[in-house]
Amino acid sequence: MSVAQRKAAGAAKRPTKAAPAAGKPSVKAVGLEAIVKALRHRAGLTLTALADRANLAISTLSKIEAGQLSPGYETIQRLAVGLGVDAAELFMPRVEPAPAGRRGVTKRGQGVRYASEHYEYEALAADLARKQFLPLTATIKARSPDEFEGLPSHEGEEFVYVVSGSLELHSEHYEPLKLGPGDSVYFDSRAGHALVSTSKEDAKVVWICSDRDALSRHKDRDE
Repeated sequence: MSVAQRKAAGAAKRPTKAAPAAGKPSVKAVGLEAIVKALRHRAGLTLTALADRANLAISTLSKIEAGQLSPGYETIQRLAVGLGVDAAELFMPRVEPAPAGRRGVTKRGQGVRYASEHYEYEALAADLARKQFLPLTATIKARSPDEFEGLPSHEGEEFVYVVSGSLELHSEHYEPLKLGPGDSVYFDSRAGHALVSTSKEDAKVVWICSDRDALSRHKDRDE
């Protein structure tokens, strides 16, 4: 056997190195600004048209889509009405609803997080579309009703359960309501309202919101 043949035979016996595995594609989080813009384009709306339908200033909507403004819950509700979607879709893109018997599980700390000037929200069961209500946990950062430009109001009803800290509910027609751990309140969202922390630490709550407009729209689509 020649030298060249021996080298070739030796090379054939050596194990070949496996090609490096391709890296997994990274998953980029989708922010509120991208979701609003995508839903607006899907609906075929211009900035002006959506601003009119949502009763918002064009400058406000432009800043939201540019990621320069974190809207509060009232503004989110207006956006949902203008876009013709459930408010939950602004926390996570729409997924097809499951058949009867569906359920959604959110492990601790794995909800869809969103922060505004006054509250930090964590949307629960955000993977389920067309829910009958919007379940949230929230941290109340606001310290005075004067921080709000008027008491926000919107369609629907709300339930708040205080987990820790203490807070006050400021609302139309009523004196400020003091609430502590284990206390809860159910109220009509159409009356102006705001939650403010009164304890040293920011109060934490379970917050459940309904949206009757969204429900009626979904019923109309199903009929």
